[in-house]
Amino acid sequence: MTDSSRAARGLAAFMAGMGAAHLIVPRPFDALVPSRLPGRARFWTFASGASELVCAAAVAHPRTRKKGALATAWLFAAVFPANLKMARDWRTRSLPLRAVAYGRLPLQVPLVAWALRVAREAD
Repeated sequence: MTDSSRAARGLAAFMAGMGAAHLIVPRPFDALVPSRLPGRARFWTFASGASELVCAAAVAHPRTRKKGALATAWLFAAVFPANLKMARDWRTRSLPLRAVAYGRLPLQVPLVAWALRVAREAD
């Protein structure tokens, strides 16, 4: 198995796990939905979970891998406002919880880079 194949399989598995988590245990994700979005938070939680599952399936298949990885990079960037909301909402929580909330912010950069690498190597 090549490194690019491992990276793609890992990205697909990560996205499938996150998508499943959004659908199976939605409540923690509901709290991250910015209030500026129209409609109910649960809709956005389920929509993001479904999007993650679609991205996972697209990345898993070589024929759709490049488009799926690009969509995944876009999705990682699109959910950044939820991470900002979490950091803002958790600013008065205990130090370990604040560390988790603030630590998520820079994590988006390597996630986007991972997806872009998979897209680049899909050719």
